[in-house]
Amino acid sequence: VRRIEPDGFLVAGIDDAGVRGLLGRVTAATPALRVITYGRTADADLRIESSSAEGHASAAALRLPDGRALDIVIDIPGEHMVSNAAAVVAVGLELGVAPETMAAGLAAFTGVRRRFEFRGRAGSIRVFDDYAHHPTEVAATLKGARAVAGAGRLVVVFQPHLYSRTAAFAAEFGAALSLADVAVVLDVYGAREDPVPDVTGKLIARQIDPSRTEVHFVPAAGRAPSLVAGLLRPDDVVLTMGAGDVTLLAPELLREIDARPGIAVMGGAAA
Repeated sequence: VRRIEPDGFLVAGIDDAGVRGLLGRVTAATPALRVITYGRTADADLRIESSSAEGHASAAALRLPDGRALDIVIDIPGEHMVSNAAAVVAVGLELGVAPETMAAGLAAFTGVRRRFEFRGRAGSIRVFDDYAHHPTEVAATLKGARAVAGAGRLVVVFQPHLYSRTAAFAAEFGAALSLADVAVVLDVYGAREDPVPDVTGKLIARQIDPSRTEVHFVPAAGRAPSLVAGLLRPDDVVLTMGAGDVTLLAPELLREIDARPGIAVMGGAAA
């Protein structure tokens, strides 16, 4: 924020308590700084008045700082994606982009790789992949995925990333993964870290609420496609999730489902 030039501006999402606290410090230190806020709260300059899920997409009604209304649709699920879109509109307005132009651009945007990326379909079962690897991100993605699943179940295959993160946030990961109907937890993808004794994916699996979610710990990732395929029912949505090599499982999982035609009988789920 200190590096913002005199003719620059700050766009801030004030639904977050941490951002609100920061803004108090910023405005006290640099009262001349132009700040544009966005969010669902009544005092946001650009307000998200309502939002809804429309299949795989999200729709929202925005109230712009000048009082005009703007309806947007993005082909990505989740309330967090609606917030991201509102931030885009706030920035665009300051840069002189017409609201209608931004609405058209957002409608044409289909997302980026590994952010609720559609990987394939076998009968009525759809498989997506996502990079989420910290608890807040996991919870937000699963809430969006729940809307996409509709009447089907949400099955997540989660690979923890880093031993330090797993040890520090096992309870938070467990709470987030309890939003799924079935959670298959793999072992830790260590990346840059050396293994830590007794820190495995089982730490997270034990924190998932078994009264809400069917839980499986699968330390050998290679076994996951077969196990998951055996758990599936028609119309389920499967989400592979994590910052490691869990993304490689989607093609294998689709092959396993195709090899078991009884579980992929076409149901009522939309493409």
